[in-house]
This record gives sequence, structure tokens and C-alpha cells, in this order.
Amino acid sequence: MTKFFFVRHGKTEWNLEGRYQGAGGDSPLLPGSYQDFHSLAQFLKDHHVKFQAIYSSPLLRAQTTAVFLSENLNQALPIHIEPRLREFDLGIMEGKTFKEVETKYPEAVDDFRHHPDRFERNRVHAETFTQLIMRMRKIILDIAQTYPNDDDNILIVSHGAALTALMQALLGTPLPDLRKHGGLTNTSLTVLQTEDQGHHFQKVLWNETSYLGKKLGKTDTI
Repeated sequence: MTKFFFVRHGKTEWNLEGRYQGAGGDSPLLPGSYQDFHSLAQFLKDHHVKFQAIYSSPLLRAQTTAVFLSENLNQALPIHIEPRLREFDLGIMEGKTFKEVETKYPEAVDDFRHHPDRFERNRVHAETFTQLIMRMRKIILDIAQTYPNDDDNILIVSHGAALTALMQALLGTPLPDLRKHGGLTNTSLTVLQTEDQGHHFQKVLWNETSYLGKKLGKTDTI
């Protein structure tokens, strides 16, 4: 049984400002994110989780999260940078504030947040949910086949919108319902497991944040 530990990257300046980052945008992590990494690593150590490898999105906010988690875990882990784990390509939404995009493209924003099946044709030149899931699912299945043993644990560091869609798809959630449990919080942990090398997945933990030890605000989750 392979377990995947999915982590959304630490909170960034653009997260705080309420801006879409996407696959083309990036901004520095907030100073407080580094304490969050330590807290998550301690949570994993308290549960005696030993990892075989870390796979990270190539975007700097994810890579930095992966590196600091590895250091805090005190495990000599290989970190694989995987382009297919990058965030949603959000087209012309990237770099703009949520309010700006909502004002100019209200239908596209509503579809992106609440009706993923309708976002398949959008006006913002973004990647579709189907395209995103196809590219991300393939790397997860490859990893599941590479690490098929019962005690194989893999840490995946990626992004809020991308991971939400990917993980729901792995669980067999229909496209219209991908957002039914909302989004993911910065430095949150979600665990899925597979007993058949990726043919089926089961949910173990979803958007766990108790170890952060703080009250979460509206800019912490997307």
C-alpha cells in the first residue's frame, strides 16, 4: 500500500494580497511560512512517518517548501522536481487580484470556483480542469508503480487549485463536483493511499492544519 502525502506550498505574498499566481506567477514565501514547515515536519515525525522520496512542482514557492520540509524532517530524501506538478495555468488571471478578475470575468471565476465542468471552455485562456488532471494524474500513477511496497510513503509538494482537482479526480469524484470539499490551506496535509498501484485511491486525511496552531484567515485557503 503506497501512501501519498500531499502538501500545499507555504503562504506567499500574493496569497496574502489575494492574487492569482497560477503556473506563470510566483511570489516570495511569507516569513511565517518557515515556522509552518517546522510544525508540519514535527507533526509527521510525531506520527513516525518515514518517506522514500519527495516530488515537487518546479515553481519556487513549492521547491522552497519541499527543501525546508526535508531539512526539518531530518531524513536524507531525494527531491525530484517534476514539471507536471506545477500549478494550474490560469492564463490572463495570473498576477491579478481576485477582485479584478471577478469584476472583469465574473462567469469564468464562478465556473472556476464552483462549476469545474463549465470551466472547460473559458474566456481567460486558462488550462482546463481536464487538461490539468490528465498531466498530473500520470505522474502520480508513475510514482505509485515505482513505489508499490506496503510501507512506501511519498511526499508531494504542489499547489492549491491543482492538488484539489487532482486528488478529487484520484478519488473518482465527477468533474462537476471537484470543488465540493472546498480548497486547500497553505502548508496543509492531505493523505491518500492506494493498494493497487494507483488504480484506486482512498482518502486517509483531508486538508489537515491542526499542527499550524493558529486561526486561519480567508487568504489561507483557495
